[in-house]
Amino acid sequence: MSQAKQLNQDHPVQRRIKRPSLLKIALEARLFFEAGSFAMSYPLLQTTPKGDGHPVLVMPGFLASDFSTKLLRTFLKSRGYKSYGWKLGRNMGKQSHPEKGCGPEVIARLEDIYHKHEKKVSIIGWSLGGVYARELAKMRPEMTRQVITLGSPFNGSLKSNHASKLFQKTSGYKFKDMCKDLRKNMKVAPPVPTTSIYSKSDGVTAWECCLEIQDATTQNIEVSSSHCGLGHHPFVMWVIADRLAQEEDQWRHFEPKKLEKLMFSCHAHV
Repeated sequence: MSQAKQLNQDHPVQRRIKRPSLLKIALEARLFFEAGSFAMSYPLLQTTPKGDGHPVLVMPGFLASDFSTKLLRTFLKSRGYKSYGWKLGRNMGKQSHPEKGCGPEVIARLEDIYHKHEKKVSIIGWSLGGVYARELAKMRPEMTRQVITLGSPFNGSLKSNHASKLFQKTSGYKFKDMCKDLRKNMKVAPPVPTTSIYSKSDGVTAWECCLEIQDATTQNIEVSSSHCGLGHHPFVMWVIADRLAQEEDQWRHFEPKKLEKLMFSCHAHV
C-alpha cells in the first residue's frame, strides 16, 4: 500500500534546508521492494486510462542511463504512448549547461521527437532529469505538452542533497559558475502544466526542494517512496497515467477517486 498526499502549499520557508538523514539514506534499500511491487501491480496498472498516443520523452536521473527508465517506458507503451529515452548515455551532469540549464543535445532530442510526430511532447524527468525537463520546457514551450518531475530538486539550495559535490566534479563546472538568473529562476515553473511528484522519505534529495508554488497549472503530489524507486513505484505509475491521459489544453489537478483512496490511502488537501 502506498500513501499519497495531494498538497496545496507555497514554497518552503526560505531557510537552510538540510540534506536527508542517514536513516533516509538507509531506507533507499526499499527500491528493490518497490521494483517487485511494480511487477505485482502491473495487471492492476493495466486498468489505468489509455492515452491518445502522443510522444513522451523520459530523462534519467544523475548517474543513471536509459536503462533506469526502462520499466517506466514499458508501462507508457502499454498505455499507448510513443515512449522515448533520451539516448544521451549516462547522466553525468555534462548534459547540463551553466547558463541555459540543459545543453544543446538535450534540446535537439526534444526537437527530433517533436518534428517526427508533429505533436507536442510530454516530458518526464527523474531527479536531475526533471531539472532538465523544466528548463527544456521553458526554452521550447511550443513543443512541450506537460512536464512531470520525480524527486527533482529545482527549488531551494542546490546543495540540499547527497549528489551536489559529485555533480560539480562530473559536470565540468561549479555551482558558483552558474548563471545567477538561471539559479534564481529554476524554481519558476515552466509555462506548461507541471506536476512534481516527491517523497518526504527521499534519501537523496531534500523533499522541500521539490515543491512547486501550486496554482491552476502546477501541482505537488506526495508519495511514500525511496528516491531511487520513484521511476517504478506503482502509485507513481498510476498518477503518471492519469496526468498523461488528459486531453491537451484541458489539464486539471489530480483528484483521487474513491477507489484510488481505498487502494492507495490517498488524501486530498484543499
